[in-house]
Amino acid sequence: MIRADKKLFTPGPLNTKASVKEAALRDIGSRDYEFIEIVANVRQELLKIAGTSNDNGYEAVIMQGSGTYAVEGTLTTAIPEGGKVLNIINGAYGRRISTILDIHNIEHLDIIFAENELPNINIIEDAIKYNENIKYLSVIYCETTTGIINPIEEIMKIAKNYGIITIVDAMSIFGAIEINVNDMQIDYLISSSNKCIEGIPGFAFVIFNREVLVNTNRKKRTLSLDIFDQWKGLERDGQFRFTPPIQAILAFNQALVEMEAEGGVIARKAKYKRNAAIILKGMEALGFEKYLDNDKESYIINTFRYPKTIPFDFTTFYRRLNEKNLVIYPGKLTNEDCFRIGNIGELNEKDMETLLDAIESVVNEFKAI
Repeated sequence: MIRADKKLFTPGPLNTKASVKEAALRDIGSRDYEFIEIVANVRQELLKIAGTSNDNGYEAVIMQGSGTYAVEGTLTTAIPEGGKVLNIINGAYGRRISTILDIHNIEHLDIIFAENELPNINIIEDAIKYNENIKYLSVIYCETTTGIINPIEEIMKIAKNYGIITIVDAMSIFGAIEINVNDMQIDYLISSSNKCIEGIPGFAFVIFNREVLVNTNRKKRTLSLDIFDQWKGLERDGQFRFTPPIQAILAFNQALVEMEAEGGVIARKAKYKRNAAIILKGMEALGFEKYLDNDKESYIINTFRYPKTIPFDFTTFYRRLNEKNLVIYPGKLTNEDCFRIGNIGELNEKDMETLLDAIESVVNEFKAI
């Protein structure tokens, strides 16, 4: 018996359309001509969403595994031995990049900002200006720790003024914000199948500047995570070097069709903004305090402080909502107790209202203690 889906108010994995799930209910060979054509189509559609094409010098490569696999693959492939990275951090995922660089003994300078603050452009420029050996820059587009959207266009402009190669983790926002990697001069952009395109988990992808990667004097640090070798294999015969996530790719291909029918990136962004507006207004009415200021709040995921006026326990709060088939997300901050509510995926305005009603019910239970 198939159990009913829970509503996932998370940054992914997330709820998907029935047609997307149904697309995965097939067995097809990894060397089947149909599958090879689907992979080629997915790669081209990813470039379109990124505002570019092969003719503009960009490529898309699919990597088996989670988004972090592709982040690690990009860092270890794109940065040659002796390369130094300026890593911009204002949350857990920037810190994760720092950990990856440490593990692979890649030299880096971390610039750390508060988790509720945007990176300071002047500080970033000074770090580049006074560290001439920095040739690479890594940054998170939407830092899922809080939902804050970093000023990527400004950061890219500064980096390119100094000839810096740029690596952007766009995991939780690709497909829900207008991006043109050519105009923004992003060399590597990374996301995954189970975010704003609304596919199922199983793979991530890297959109990259072909010339930059080809001209990198790289040191092979891994076998399975090498994005150059993965790309060359796909270019050679359309096939993966190792077993591909076939069902996840079939589902993603259908998710791309659904997204286009809805109106593409602009429509998806509008849907998520409507969801976020309902949550932000409703949570405020219930007495919850946002972690981010209004000018830093995003529509991907929103962070709320634990309330201090009631005997609040997050484990109980989470469990009671889960019992109602509503799944929120724990906090990931280093300095405050918070939780998060995601607005992406196959969620609509009624779903957001349903969640708010359930939260109000659980809050009333706390008040009665």
